[in-house]
Amino acid sequence: MKRTVIKIDENICDGCGSCVQGCHEGALQLIDGKARIINEIFCDGLGACIGECPLGAIKFEEKEAKPYDEYAVMENLSSKGEKTIKAHLLHLKEHNEMVYFNQAMQYLKEHDIKIDIEYLENENIKNTPVCTGSMEVSFKHSGNEINGKTEIVSQLSQWPIQLHLVNPQASCFINADVVLAADCSAYTFGNFHNRFLENRSIAIACPKLDIEKEIYIEKITSMIDASNINTLTVIMVEVPCCGGLLQLAQQAAANASRKIPIKKIILGIQGNIIKEEWV
Repeated sequence: MKRTVIKIDENICDGCGSCVQGCHEGALQLIDGKARIINEIFCDGLGACIGECPLGAIKFEEKEAKPYDEYAVMENLSSKGEKTIKAHLLHLKEHNEMVYFNQAMQYLKEHDIKIDIEYLENENIKNTPVCTGSMEVSFKHSGNEINGKTEIVSQLSQWPIQLHLVNPQASCFINADVVLAADCSAYTFGNFHNRFLENRSIAIACPKLDIEKEIYIEKITSMIDASNINTLTVIMVEVPCCGGLLQLAQQAAANASRKIPIKKIILGIQGNIIKEEWV
C-alpha cells in the first residue's frame, strides 16, 4: 500500500546524525557516512527528523511501503533503555497519536517493562507545540469570546486535511467516520462544521483541478482496508465538476477488500442541501 514515509537525499546529507537522534522510532542509522532509513515499518511518517536536519536533506515521500508497526518499533526500542522508550512515548503523546501510544503501553505491559511515565502528565509537555504544514496533528477546540459573543466552535480535529497530504493510516482515521469533501463545499454551507464534521475525520480534494488522482483512490482504499474506517460521507457541490469525487470514492471502495457504507451529499451553491442519500 502507499503511505507517507521520509526520503533522504544522500547528495545533500553530510552525515551529521541530527536526524538519527530526532527519530524516536529507530528508523534511521548512519551508514557509510550517510543517514539511511533501515526499516520503513519503523517510520511513522510524522517527520520529527525533518526539523532536525540542518541541510534540508529529508522530505516526505508517498510510496509503496509496508504499514507502520508500533509493536515492531517497541521491540526495536526495548533494548535501548528507558530514556529511548520515554522519548518515543513523548513523541506519540505530543502528536496526539493515542492509538499508537496505547499500543506502545500495551507492549510494555505484555513484556513487563516498567517505565516511569508520570512526566507525560506534565501540563508543559501536554501543551508542547508541534509542527504544522504537512505534519500530522490532532487537537480539540474550545470556544472563543469576542466582543462578548461566543464564536462557533470549529469541529476540525486533525491536520493536514488535503488528501494528497494526509496519511490514510494516521490514528485520526482508524475506526473513524470519514468525510471526503470537495474543496468548495465548506464555503457554500454555513453550518458545515456542526452539520457534517462533528466527531468525524476529514479529507478534502478537488476532482477537477487536483492531479494524480489515482493516488487519491489508493489512499481512500487504504483508509477502508488498513484503517478500518466505519463510513465514508462524500460531500459535493451541485456543479458538474464535483461529481468526480464520488467516482473516486466508489472506485476505491470497489478496490477495497472491506465493504463500508457510503453517503452522498450534494450542496447547492446558495447554501442548501439538495440531496443526501446512501449509495
